[in-house]
Order: sequence, then structure tokens, then C-alpha cells
Amino acid sequence: RQLQQLRAKQLKALLTAQGLPVMENPSHIVPVTVGDPVKCKALTDALLFKHQIYLQPINYPTVPRGTERIRITPGPLHSEQDLVRLGKAIAEEWQILELPQVDTSVATAAMVQVADLYEAQVWAEEAQ
Repeated sequence: RQLQQLRAKQLKALLTAQGLPVMENPSHIVPVTVGDPVKCKALTDALLFKHQIYLQPINYPTVPRGTERIRITPGPLHSEQDLVRLGKAIAEEWQILELPQVDTSVATAAMVQVADLYEAQVWAEEAQ
């Protein structure tokens, strides 16, 4: 459970560092706002067919119109490399679809957080 929480924090920070609009929440689920049902479906299709990554689009009526998103649930068996691969694939398709990104100062702060989270994991693994 602790590793799953760490992976979720790492992924949230990694995606935010790439300028993606991660929705804040205390959960292990990582929601990323797309805001357009057609582009949300296009994003998940591209991830599946180009990158072999399966994510479901979350559209109306599950969420209100205009708040369409992808929800990612990293698990304890996902490696840091898995998270990086996922982040790169989402960021690549995000740019192709010309989806909005977050402020770069938020992204820069998240990059520092990513480094801190990886360092924390190394310390935890060495303590075991």
C-alpha cells in the first residue's frame, strides 16, 4: 500500500512537471483533465495503438461535460521506468492533440518534487 501511494505521488509529480493538468486529490488515482470528449477518446486511442498503453476515457455522464479526463491508477508493481514511459507517451500525444498545459512555474516545482520522491524511495529501499 505504501509503494502504491509512492507511485501515485511520483506519477502526479512527473505529469505535472511535464505541464499536464493533474487534478489534486489525496487518492492513489491520478486524474488528468482533458476537458473535451473527442480529444479524450483520441488521446486514449493513441496511447493504446501507438504506445500499447491502455487507459479509459472518462466522459459524460460519469463526469460533468467539460471535465472529461483520464484516470490513471499506478500500482506497486509499476516501476519508475513504467511511470516515465507513461508520462512521455501522454505528453507526446497531449502536444499532438494541442491540449492545454499548466503554468511552467507549477511544472518546475513539480520537477523538484519528483526528485525528492525518487530520493525518498532510494532511502526507503536502502533501509529495508
